[in-house]
Amino acid sequence: MKLLELVKYFRDGGSFEEFCQKQSLDLESEAIEIYMEQPLKIDNDLAFFEIEKTEGNYEYSSDGVEYSNLFDFYYFLDAIDESNNAENSSVSNENLTKLLYDYAINDA
Repeated sequence: MKLLELVKYFRDGGSFEEFCQKQSLDLESEAIEIYMEQPLKIDNDLAFFEIEKTEGNYEYSSDGVEYSNLFDFYYFLDAIDESNNAENSSVSNENLTKLLYDYAINDA
């Protein structure tokens, strides 16, 4: 899954619980983090890990693939909620994806 696909899924009303179930993620986790395959490029594949597995590390390796942390799911879901309010609803999925990516790369 790419970041744009994740944005579309949640902006279209996708459920966090259903998403976690499909991804075999533990809803009881303290936090679920969103990672991107290295080297970071906006259209790279994402992976999702419970913080208990990654121990909060910025870089994480799984099945021989190196990942970098973008942000946790709570931040992402807050951004999706904000993007759906009246003053931000005109922001396209593509622009929101770019904003989230730029934030993760430059500010997070």
